[in-house]
Amino acid sequence: MKITWRRTTEADFPLLGRWLAQPYVARWWNHETSPEAVRRDFGPSARREEPNEDLLVFLDGEPLGLVQRCRWADYPEYGEEMADYYRVPPGAVSLDYLVGDPRRVGKGLGARMIREVIEATWVDYPESSCVLIPVSTANLASWRMLEKAGMRRVGQADLEPDNPIDDRAHFVYRTDRPAQPDR
Repeated sequence: MKITWRRTTEADFPLLGRWLAQPYVARWWNHETSPEAVRRDFGPSARREEPNEDLLVFLDGEPLGLVQRCRWADYPEYGEEMADYYRVPPGAVSLDYLVGDPRRVGKGLGARMIREVIEATWVDYPESSCVLIPVSTANLASWRMLEKAGMRRVGQADLEPDNPIDDRAHFVYRTDRPAQPDR
C-alpha cells in the first residue's frame, strides 16, 4: 500500500467538508463545514497565500486524510504561546492531521501517514530541525498515533484548545531530524 500526497486545491473542498463533518473529526477539529467556511479557511493555503501546506494524503490513489504542515516561525503567535512551556527550536515544523476516510480509522494508517510526511519534511524543509506537535491530552487516539509514528512526548503545555469544550492541557511531541552520516 502506497501513501502519496499533494497540495489541496479548491476541487478538494467538498471532500474536506465531508471529512470535517465526521463525528470523530468534528470532536477535535471543531471546524465549520459549510462550503463557505471550508473555502474561507482552506482557500488561502490552496491558493498559496498562506505559508502553510494543506496536503491531501492518498492510500493507493484513494483519499485517506489531510496533513497541515507549517513552520512554527511562520506563525509566531503560536510559538509565543508555546514558549512559556516548551522552547520551540529554530527551524521547527508542526503538523496537524486527520484520517478522513472512516473506513480507514483505527488501522494504523494515520501513524504511517504522519511518519511518511515527517520523513519528507527533512527533504522539503532542509532547514528544519525537528517536528514539534502539541496535542490535547484528552485526545488519546491522536497522541497514541504520534507515538506509533515514532514521536516522543517531551513536555506539557497550557495552550488554547481547538475545541472550547476542552481544557488547555496539551502534551508536546517531538521528533528530531536524523543525524546526517559523515561523508
